[in-house]
Amino acid sequence: MMRDDGVMLKAIIFDLDDTLIDWSGFTGDWTQIETKHLRPVYDYLRSKHDPLKDFAEFCNTFYTQTRAAWSQGQATLNAPHLGELLVNTAFACGVPETLNGMPRDEFRKKLLHLHHWSPVEGTTVFADVTDILTKLRAHKIKLALLTNAYQPMWMRDIEMRAHGLIDFFPMCRFSAADIGLLKPHPNAFHKVLECIGIEPHEAVFVGDSPDTDIAGAQAAGMKSILRVVKRTQPMISGLIVPDSAINTLHELPAVLDDWFPGWRD
Repeated sequence: MMRDDGVMLKAIIFDLDDTLIDWSGFTGDWTQIETKHLRPVYDYLRSKHDPLKDFAEFCNTFYTQTRAAWSQGQATLNAPHLGELLVNTAFACGVPETLNGMPRDEFRKKLLHLHHWSPVEGTTVFADVTDILTKLRAHKIKLALLTNAYQPMWMRDIEMRAHGLIDFFPMCRFSAADIGLLKPHPNAFHKVLECIGIEPHEAVFVGDSPDTDIAGAQAAGMKSILRVVKRTQPMISGLIVPDSAINTLHELPAVLDDWFPGWRD
């Protein structure tokens, strides 16, 4: 697992969406999907707090707040959090902020569970994923995950279990919502490295986004590999250049052979 300069490869950190989970088969209406998940949240709130604005206005308030949170997140790299959006939507639609004495964290957790997140129809695992993760694990490489999701990771774990991925990532799985920061903020990557217990030069990051995955990993001091799954916009002035690019994860071991000779030993 050691490079010629004595540096050992200890871990590979992966992005999730369009790196491990393939979204190319998704053809649905995202608003329609989200509305389905908002219904039980609204029904619970309506049963506890009356009057409450009608369901259509509740949904529109949620969508407005979500768009604003993502817009702000893009500017500040502070991550939106689904739970906070649900809580703030509830307040905006008539739920008293006193919550009748319920702690805010408890209220947020209740709404997240009522949201009933589930795998999205049309998504699947890329065909090369299971084979490569199995090989990396067999060579004692630690595997970790960092996604820019606004759901806490325990919600995305529902998808990972359904897709057969969860056992490959037993410990260090993080969403942006968990950390409070969006990629490419380097501290998001440092949080994962801290969880693994390694230094940046001992890990490699694999992701599909030049702007978030590649730029962020490099800013954190890691080598980066761009997984090319679709045509992307040219990288501005060549400022974001991955250390390597692959079209399939089957090409990953050869890249590691070049960077870390003997990593398979």
